[in-house]
Amino acid sequence: MHGELIPVGGGDPIPLMKKNLLVGRRESCDIVLRFSNVSAHHCQLYVNGGYWYVKDLQSRNGIKVNGVRVTEKRLDPGDEVSIAKHKYEMQYSPFDNGASGPPPLDDDTQNVMKQSLLERAGLAYRANKPGEAPKEPKRVGGRYDILDDGEGQIKDPNRPV
Repeated sequence: MHGELIPVGGGDPIPLMKKNLLVGRRESCDIVLRFSNVSAHHCQLYVNGGYWYVKDLQSRNGIKVNGVRVTEKRLDPGDEVSIAKHKYEMQYSPFDNGASGPPPLDDDTQNVMKQSLLERAGLAYRANKPGEAPKEPKRVGGRYDILDDGEGQIKDPNRPV
């Protein structure tokens, strides 16, 4: 056994028997959660470097780790995982799963320097490929585009036509 999911509020623990598990409502899943708000294939739990990770499989009601919605995240021992609205505490020993040394960095901390703050906020646009022109932002209504120096962006209703 590689760990357990302990239901918060009581219930039988769910043993993590394999290092790659599919969680969902379907009977074909490794861990079957028979709740209407759990997607057919909700998430994947897997071990990488001795640590468990959770990956959302585009579920309708999402995954939260310690109350924060995530798409993919490392689960440390004692973390609370919410699958839809169902909360579980993660219990395992990284050493028993083959970990050596400190835990690896989360993807969020590794990718933080790959985009500028403006790009992460959706205010700047990067080209798809090197040497390719950046994509033009979509104009929303008649808003002023701060990246466009051209004239005629501001419509004055008092100006004669």
